[in-house]
Amino acid sequence: MDRLTAEKRIEELVKIINYHNDLYYNSDSPEIEDFEYDRLLRELENLEAEFPEFAKPDSPTNRVGGSAGEKFSPVTHAVPMESLHDSFSHDELRQFDKRVKEVAPDAKYVVEPKFDGLSVSCEYRNGVFVRGSTRGDGVTGEDVTSNLLTIKNLPKRIENAPEFLEVRGEVYMSTESFQRLVQQQEENEEKTFKNPRNAAAGS
Repeated sequence: MDRLTAEKRIEELVKIINYHNDLYYNSDSPEIEDFEYDRLLRELENLEAEFPEFAKPDSPTNRVGGSAGEKFSPVTHAVPMESLHDSFSHDELRQFDKRVKEVAPDAKYVVEPKFDGLSVSCEYRNGVFVRGSTRGDGVTGEDVTSNLLTIKNLPKRIENAPEFLEVRGEVYMSTESFQRLVQQQEENEEKTFKNPRNAAAGS
């Protein structure tokens, strides 16, 4: 690909990805599947690596998540909420393993299913849950304390906790719960959520 074509494609991809980021993170109404989004992001990453002179400082490849919306109060994370880097091939996994083994030769792995939900931070003071927030852009999220308090199995109090404790995790909805919710929405002639991730993020 020549330089002019690469520059135009990078600009196009940035616009497309920013559009889908806004739908996914701020409106909870994505128009494309995760694999299609990942394909676009990977294409942009590859082009920026090959043509770094066209990479913008505010490129979506340099950001995690979306910006804090206007419905909730902003929360600045004391420690940024970073994201994991995806791997799409066996070769990328082997490269990851090689990098790990260079610094930790005896490293062992724990593999678990990836739940597609909403990343949150739960803060406890003297063992009492005091605030919950979304990841947002990794630096600033949204205060969703009242939403998180509706989750029955979220501990509201933790015994023998340090003075300050932050727990990070994923809020998700099971397929069965999602199907029941959609059925209820249809019966009430309400707008339905498109997938469990959006339902968890929008509830």
